[in-house]
Amino acid sequence: MTGLAARPVPVPDALSAPFWQAAARHVLTLAQCAKCHEVTLPPDLTCPHCHTIEPDFAFVPVDGTGRVRTWTVIRRSFLAGFENPFVLVDVELDGHPDMRLVARLLDGADAPLNIGTRVVVEFEDIAPGVAVPAFRLEQEA
Repeated sequence: MTGLAARPVPVPDALSAPFWQAAARHVLTLAQCAKCHEVTLPPDLTCPHCHTIEPDFAFVPVDGTGRVRTWTVIRRSFLAGFENPFVLVDVELDGHPDMRLVARLLDGADAPLNIGTRVVVEFEDIAPGVAVPAFRLEQEA
């Protein structure tokens, strides 16, 4: 990726900082409400499930495997730092059927994708101490 401008870097706020700290260690986490124990991402001031105004979210690690729900090929990006074309996948995480995570697919624009294709999370180190979740096709055993 020589010659590309720097990628945009996430700017964590007080609620999302634990997610980004875990991502920097290459650990995928979800925010779990202390009241109803449901997970969400991103966290908000209230729990989207039980609507408590004191969710006291704890960030719990998840294995990061899932199935592609849909995808799109980006042929022209308006953000710096992306080599075109690239693929964004919408992934339903295993064990969390209501959880969806949209991220870049690292296998490239020609990857053999179908609805239901298995993927696993990986992380892209985009700046010192900063990593973002991405996905790669899961290798069959």
